[in-house]
Amino acid sequence: MATVSGRIDLHIHTTVSDGTDTPEELVEKVKNAGITLFSVTDHDAIKAAKTIAPLCLESGLRFIPGVEFSCRDRGGKYHILAYGFDPASEPLTALVKRGQTLRADKLLARVAYLRETFGIEFPEEEIFRLLAESNPGKPHLANLMIKYGYAITFRSAMEKYLDRLPSAAEYISPEEAIAGILSGGGIPILAHPLFGSGRERLTPDELEHRLARLKEYGLEGIEAFYSGFTKEMTAGLLEKADKYGFLVTAGSDYHGENKTVRLAETGLPEPAEYPAAFLRFLSRVGV
Repeated sequence: MATVSGRIDLHIHTTVSDGTDTPEELVEKVKNAGITLFSVTDHDAIKAAKTIAPLCLESGLRFIPGVEFSCRDRGGKYHILAYGFDPASEPLTALVKRGQTLRADKLLARVAYLRETFGIEFPEEEIFRLLAESNPGKPHLANLMIKYGYAITFRSAMEKYLDRLPSAAEYISPEEAIAGILSGGGIPILAHPLFGSGRERLTPDELEHRLARLKEYGLEGIEAFYSGFTKEMTAGLLEKADKYGFLVTAGSDYHGENKTVRLAETGLPEPAEYPAAFLRFLSRVGV
């Protein structure tokens, strides 16, 4: 395994999903942040990789294509990350297309709910524009609410309206996501495993049950280093990784101006202190 110098961030979003930096802008910010290894994990989309990969060849950055699938089943909501996959894989591309279709359906349901519950209406051309995006979601609606005077800040739009929306009826199941990732030669990783819906904290029993069940489906790792975790939370997750034989990843969940999280804000220690499970992940993706 090659030595990794510089900072690492394996959970980043661009304008292809719900971030505010274009892929080109992100590459510049990654370089300025001293990051040498990174992954873009847009929601249900791999489009950014086609733009970012050649830019990294020119700049000497190491780039791992990624994607984050929004999932739900009887056990709650999950975000499953995928790394090291074949972007041309039919099972993976089919999963991406399904995720995008469900996102469009959810957008229309959310628009209807805002209109019927709060009297919030947007011009039709704005909705058509969002549907033309790769992955429209709640952040896009929050920005529309600000634009048309229904909210003053992004946070108020989310907390007062959008986070109160009822859950969509249909999601990709975690079992389906993991199967598609594995079929595409990828590594399925559970994102921010201590959180359920939004920042809802799982109980120890809920976490244990979730990890055991997802491992049965083929889950290979967890995101133990994360911007929203304390050192104690990360230490507990590293113990879980040892227990289940999981790989470990590190990500900020950077969304540009849509969140206060900064690039490489992961809690990852210095290279000499990288846990073995993280080193195994780097080896699996050829770093």
